[in-house]
Amino acid sequence: MKFFFRFFVLSAALALPASGLWALTDLELLRRADSLASYYDTDFAAEYTIVQDKPGQTRSTTVAGVFRRDAREMYVIIIQQPAISRGQGYLKQGKTLWFYDPESHRFNTTSSSDRFQNTNARNSDFTRSTLADDYRIISGEDAALGRFQCRILTLEALTNEVTYPRMKIWISDDGLVRKSEDYSLSGQLMRTSAIPDYHRIGDRFVPKQILFEEALQGAVINGKFVNERTLITINKPSFARVADSTYSKTFLESVNQ
Repeated sequence: MKFFFRFFVLSAALALPASGLWALTDLELLRRADSLASYYDTDFAAEYTIVQDKPGQTRSTTVAGVFRRDAREMYVIIIQQPAISRGQGYLKQGKTLWFYDPESHRFNTTSSSDRFQNTNARNSDFTRSTLADDYRIISGEDAALGRFQCRILTLEALTNEVTYPRMKIWISDDGLVRKSEDYSLSGQLMRTSAIPDYHRIGDRFVPKQILFEEALQGAVINGKFVNERTLITINKPSFARVADSTYSKTFLESVNQ
C-alpha cells in the first residue's frame, strides 16, 4: 500500500476485445462500465478483507461477508472480524440502509455516504453501480494510466443522494473502471480509488482489490503528510443463488443466536 499506483504498472490488460469500444459515446461507455460492475441477473456473494491504515496508529483489519441482489437494490453485510465487532451487520433495501448492533439488538438507519466501519470505504461502495443514472457527463478525454489506455470522464451529480457531488473516472479499453477521484461541490479532491485488477468469472468481473486514499485525512509523520488508506481484498466471489431470507432483519438477528 506504500505506492498507490504501483498496481497499475504491474497489472496486465484483460483479454476482452477492445475493438470498437472507443466508437461508443461517453454515455454508452459509462453505461457499459455500470453493467460490468453490477449483476442484475444473479446474486453475488464474497468475503471482503478490509485493511485500514491510519498514519501513526495500529493497522486494523475487518473481515465481512457481503451478499448482493442488484436487481432489487439489496445487500447484506455481516462483520466476522474483529471479535469486538462480530455480528454487526448492514441491510440495504432500496434507498433504506439499516445498521444492526447485536449488543443492543437494535436496527438504526444509516446513510450510504457514511464511512464503513470507520474506514475510508463508504457504505455506497458495496452496492451496484449506477453512475450513468446518478451523474451527467461534463467532459471526456483519452489518457494512459500505467499500461491501460483509458477514457477519463468528468461527472457532476444529478441528485443529492450520491456520496460525492463530482467525480472523475478512468475507464480502460476493456470497459472496466480502473481509477476514480471523488470531489466536493467546490471542487476539492476528497478521495482517490484504484481498481488494478479483476477476477473474471465467465462473462462477469469482480474487483480483486480496491484501494482508497483520502486526500484530506491523515497525519504528519517525520515531517511529511501521510494519507489514510484502505485496501479491500475480495475473495471467494460467487454468483450462486442466495436464499431470499438472507436479505432480511431476521437473518441478521439469527446470525448472533
